[in-house]
Amino acid sequence: MMKALYTSATGMKAHQFLLDVISNNLANVNTTGYKRVQANFQDLLYDKFVAAGSESSQGIETPTGLQVGSGVRVVSTNKVFTQGAPENTGRSLDLAIQGKGFFQITHPDGTVVYTRDGTFNLNSAGEIVNAEGLKLEPTVSITGDVTNISIGSDGTVSTQDANGSSQSIGTITLATFPNPAGLESMGKNLFRETTASGTATTGTPGQTGIGEIIQGFRESSNVEVVTELVNLIIAQRAYETSSRAIKASDDMLQTTNRITA
Repeated sequence: MMKALYTSATGMKAHQFLLDVISNNLANVNTTGYKRVQANFQDLLYDKFVAAGSESSQGIETPTGLQVGSGVRVVSTNKVFTQGAPENTGRSLDLAIQGKGFFQITHPDGTVVYTRDGTFNLNSAGEIVNAEGLKLEPTVSITGDVTNISIGSDGTVSTQDANGSSQSIGTITLATFPNPAGLESMGKNLFRETTASGTATTGTPGQTGIGEIIQGFRESSNVEVVTELVNLIIAQRAYETSSRAIKASDDMLQTTNRITA
């Protein structure tokens, strides 16, 4: 059986996976805080027929070897945490992070998970929660006759009542990771800490390399539609080319069968 059949099949499989990744990026072009995914490829093992530097004749070494590869595979995917454009909404509980950092959310299982989606609301108890109703960590509660909510770039949350008096009611802290690309994507705009991401470091926004909070804005997805469409065309052409290589290998086998028949 011709090696090209199996080699080309790995190319088709890899670029089908790439197409899935690109499709997911395009589907989330309007998802708040979404970070595009990048697929990374790796070539497979090589069959070595002649080793580079081997002796071709007495006292003479071959400058190059003779080897052929076995195809390609997708070795990993990683989130690209470049900054998304801030979108002005005017809502007092819409928050964007300018720079590094993640909002901390208390998961129903009791663990802390992380997000770049700063679309927050108040629950029936006056606690700041995300779109799924999960509480912001540390918990910030806004109760009473509040007419205005102010959240500073350093995460300080202040309220103003009908009488015009203001008070500070809490602080929003952010978390950073040594390797954010190693975070586990959970869906629902949430990430979970892993061994690869490293341990979360929490701190005050705007200090020690942590980004600042911008009130009244949401961070848009960092997906660039034009770039993804170009990648889509490249993936489609690569898939098509691999399929043609399979067809060429099949034609060659048919020719061989006719000769030996």
